[in-house]
Amino acid sequence: MTAVIESEEHKALRSAVSALGRRYGRDYITRTIAEGRHPTELWAEAGKLGYLGVNLPEEYGGGGGGIAELSIVLEELGAAGSPLLMLVVSPAICGTVISRFGTEEQKRAWLPGLADGTRTMAFGITEPDAGSNSHRITTTARRDGADWLLTGRKIYVSGVDQADATLIVGRTADARTGSLKPCLFIVPRDTEGFARHPIDMELHAAEKQFELVLDGVRLPADALVGDEDAGLLQLFAGLNPERIMTAAFAIGMGRHALAKAVEYARDRTVWKVPIGAHQAIAHPLAQAHIDLELARLMMQKAAHLYDTGDDIGAGEAANMAKYAAAEACVKAVDQAVHTLGGAGLTREFGLASLITASRVARIAPVSREMILNYVSHQTLGLPKSY
Repeated sequence: MTAVIESEEHKALRSAVSALGRRYGRDYITRTIAEGRHPTELWAEAGKLGYLGVNLPEEYGGGGGGIAELSIVLEELGAAGSPLLMLVVSPAICGTVISRFGTEEQKRAWLPGLADGTRTMAFGITEPDAGSNSHRITTTARRDGADWLLTGRKIYVSGVDQADATLIVGRTADARTGSLKPCLFIVPRDTEGFARHPIDMELHAAEKQFELVLDGVRLPADALVGDEDAGLLQLFAGLNPERIMTAAFAIGMGRHALAKAVEYARDRTVWKVPIGAHQAIAHPLAQAHIDLELARLMMQKAAHLYDTGDDIGAGEAANMAKYAAAEACVKAVDQAVHTLGGAGLTREFGLASLITASRVARIAPVSREMILNYVSHQTLGLPKSY
């Protein structure tokens, strides 16, 4: 049974991260995007303070917490207007997978750097022809003596230009059945045959998106993370935290937009009263707040289940949390812009750019339709539709 009231430790973490986020704020992120660079100052300071690796084991330089703590970090940075998308990828997905399934050598090589922010890792799973269907991944790995040869393509991979390596989801042939099963490989950024190409996105973000081409990339045997036969278990060990962290990203963004709208509705006076005194303004903002709070509860449940080792329960809750948070975020941003009217489309308030950004959580890392497929089939027991 997960507690619905946060512990004092979680409240203290939330307060401390919020203070850090406010020192940077939305203007900082907007400036880094305009300058075409990464939010390195915020990333470095968050790393030094121990926030980036709060979920990683203490013996490797982490905070010894879990996804519950890391989701607080991302939510509060987002609420302050300065979210770090690579938190979803580097410590949450890659750090979790390596800490759970990596060899001792892999843990020593990667976890301390991921924890303090001096090293980052990207995650490549999506392919042009596979979409959300991880069973149709065509990036394949085959043995060549003691090495692996990895060939394939990936798209919409975040932050490859700043990452020291990318954790690539490939497939290997099962020697017994001949069928392909998913496996995870660490591919250093300068590996021969590993090419990246930026994708021209209409969405403006500090973290860029890339297409990756792996052309017979030769990797040593120790590039494989975990057991070659573990398959989907290892993959979903990373995907459930990804969904939980995407929920945190969305909730933080929604809270940021809502706070801007509430402040405006308090101060903006028309016909001698603040516009927030009118129910047509106040009620939609109250609904947005309720939806965000409800989404956070499901996110907290998902994080609790994951951190206590209930992978199956966490899978269901993480999908629900991601769905609820995405919907709440989109509605909060839309209502915030609408509350400000024309001012909501100006650079001064910084809300218009969130109209595009808020939709990311509806689309990635898995679409809301695929989540509805999951819930209808896995939870409700309805016939599979795909």
